Amino acid sequence: MSLKLSKPICFFDLETTGINITTDRIVEISILKVFPNGTEESKTWLVNPEMSIPPEVVAIHGISNEKVANEPTFKEIAKDVYNMIKDADLGGFNSNRFDIPLLAEEMLRAEIDFDMKNRVAVDVQTIFHKMEKRTLSAAYKFYCDKNLEDAHSAEADTNATYEVLKSQIERYDDLKNDVKFLAEFSTQRKFADFAGFISYNKEGEECFAFGKHKGKKVIEVLEKEPGYFGWLLNADFPRYTKKVLTAIQLKNKFNDKLF
Repeated sequence: MSLKLSKPICFFDLETTGINITTDRIVEISILKVFPNGTEESKTWLVNPEMSIPPEVVAIHGISNEKVANEPTFKEIAKDVYNMIKDADLGGFNSNRFDIPLLAEEMLRAEIDFDMKNRVAVDVQTIFHKMEKRTLSAAYKFYCDKNLEDAHSAEADTNATYEVLKSQIERYDDLKNDVKFLAEFSTQRKFADFAGFISYNKEGEECFAFGKHKGKKVIEVLEKEPGYFGWLLNADFPRYTKKVLTAIQLKNKFNDKLF
């Protein structure tokens, strides 16, 4: 079967130096771009993270410091990555909570503006967990009856994710073959930023999802405690979270001028 697409979708997977969205870096990225007519385009890059890869992480994905020493930095490939995904929705395995937030950090660090406007994200892991609650290797075996060779290779994980999603759609009548539906279904909670520091209330207003102001509207906090905004921008928060906060503040100032 094939996905019903109104625009391309890019399935992608990252191998990284660790799991900290703010401080860790990409060492491998693989993208499989699927077009509405069914044609596919794929590309995999090894990346020099410009930092040491811990031995315990090398033991997982097998990408050593020596292997990436002469590879391009992410900043050097950022435009190529962006050009491949700029017109597409995104898909991945645990991508909403890890891969997309970390990719956004790398893009912003490379001074390329990145957001999710006019695109949706399908997290195949969330669909899997809602239906079966397993890992990617188990999902691949369960849905496709295949063993996942080279697990924790970005390319193998990317291709397996795409195959699992197609099998999920075939298996479950409740799943529509529609990317917007799948994106909504695979989203556990809506946040204004990728890392989950800013959530939405029932009225669709941005609220802090952490700390002493958890549950409070961002606008109200910034108005009553402007110093808090300065602290957030200088603290160790993801770049995309800071970008969202800045946009909220600018929108509020613009509205104040109007009224």
